[in-house]
Amino acid sequence: MNTAKAQLISLFDAAIKAVSGKQAVINALQPMSDFKPNQIVAVGKAASDMALGALQVVGPVKTLVVTKYHHGAAELVLPYVTTLEAAHPIPDQNSLLAGQKLLETVNGLAKNDCLLLLVSGGASAVVECLPEDVSLEQWQTLTKDMIASGKTIAQINRKRKAVSLIKDGKLLQGFKGRQVLVLLISDVQGDDISTIGSGIGDCKRVNATCETQLVATNQIARQAIVDTVNADSAERVGLEVIVNEESLYDDVYRVSKRIATLLLEGKKGLYIFGGEPTIKLPQNPGNGGRNQSLALALAGEIAGRGLIVKPQITVLVAGTDGTDGPTNAAGAVVDGLTFNRFNGAQLALEQANAGEYLRQSESIFITGPTGTNVMDLVIGLVEGT
Repeated sequence: MNTAKAQLISLFDAAIKAVSGKQAVINALQPMSDFKPNQIVAVGKAASDMALGALQVVGPVKTLVVTKYHHGAAELVLPYVTTLEAAHPIPDQNSLLAGQKLLETVNGLAKNDCLLLLVSGGASAVVECLPEDVSLEQWQTLTKDMIASGKTIAQINRKRKAVSLIKDGKLLQGFKGRQVLVLLISDVQGDDISTIGSGIGDCKRVNATCETQLVATNQIARQAIVDTVNADSAERVGLEVIVNEESLYDDVYRVSKRIATLLLEGKKGLYIFGGEPTIKLPQNPGNGGRNQSLALALAGEIAGRGLIVKPQITVLVAGTDGTDGPTNAAGAVVDGLTFNRFNGAQLALEQANAGEYLRQSESIFITGPTGTNVMDLVIGLVEGT
């Protein structure tokens, strides 16, 4: 692995560590020694890690975990923990079963009970409860169409909230206990609690004491990268952060051109971006998600900038949850040589098949589930200007 790629992966790892679902929940709960939940419910891609953090602080408590397939944790195979897994980003029958279980659990709590609700991105798909006049097949088709059309997560979640029987605060409407504490990991622009998980943790309909707290965000992840650079470890002495902004809110191709311009025209140093771009998909998309498409598009913009033509640019693009769209990759690490390493890069972009090309060029970045979900990160390194 070359030095630039290793540096970027190290910085990405530092960002993920700073927004660990387990540690974020531990940090939030430790000062709340008086809060004693009777039930823990964790929903989303980071649900397992968040539940592990909660159980470490409060001890054995009846717990329901609903997460994406293959995101469960072996440490949660306990007699008082129920783990359900379902599909993401398109809900399936298990999403509906999980939604029913979620409603039964929350509505079944007694008058003096306290609920700890842990919410992370992905909750919008892995748990659902639909009205009688909307079938699962209809909802799957609508969800696919919204994603393929390039709609933002805010636009998609507005539709989800309007239709769902558990989103937009409706889940907590049936809570009969005395207190709810909601801890959230944000995967949405502006960290809007009413949008995270489509507002499954929104307190607006609760007839009880209800408190919400953000425990991990994209800003925290990006700041961890800055702090790591400023720590002046041996391999990063003299490295300067030039840009640090949450601005990945546009089509991947417009984002790639804007970032490439900054990298090509900017000075030596590190460029950090956060957010969640969108992509319009062709009729029969290939293998890859928005991060892999963005990475390959960026590779095209910086093509030729490498060991001979300066500046030398290396870019890591990845989803902080470790899964980019319907793939097992988080994203990719590309440089000025990636796009022309083999024939077919442009065709791969047109067919939304960036993942195949990036695997072939050994640029794919695979982390596995990270235990968090704070949107995406792009980290660019400019050297030798």
